[in-house]
Amino acid sequence: MRNSIFVILLVTFSCFLVKAQEQLTWEDFADVSFEPVYNKKYDVNFLMPKFGEKIQSYQGKQVGIKGYFLDISGSGEVFLVSQNPMASCFFCGAAGPETIVEVAFKEKPSFKTDQIVKVMGILELNVNNVNHCNYILKEAKGQLVN
Repeated sequence: MRNSIFVILLVTFSCFLVKAQEQLTWEDFADVSFEPVYNKKYDVNFLMPKFGEKIQSYQGKQVGIKGYFLDISGSGEVFLVSQNPMASCFFCGAAGPETIVEVAFKEKPSFKTDQIVKVMGILELNVNNVNHCNYILKEAKGQLVN
């Protein structure tokens, strides 16, 4: 009887852990559209995100994404995870802003650009700060996949 209760508790706890962190795909991040909005500070129109209901449901939650690690500052200050490698990422004009996630790591990672990583963190949907990406993972940890 004790073993049965232990197994039931173990399964229940395992299910909770699986639900505590959602593994997202790049298709999930594509649940966004963009509208031009005038920005007074920069005197220009920016394409600002309108997030869909599905991606909004992950706001503030622990999520993970697998992609290419990019150190776009070159000095270890600005990190992204991208659907595509550096040569064909958003900044090279080969993809949209929904294909990158800005990452604020708890500890500076030792990854190198274009390594495939899995990153977990708290998702923030950035609606109006043009100095940051539309998607930000805060308090993030990562692991090398390849």
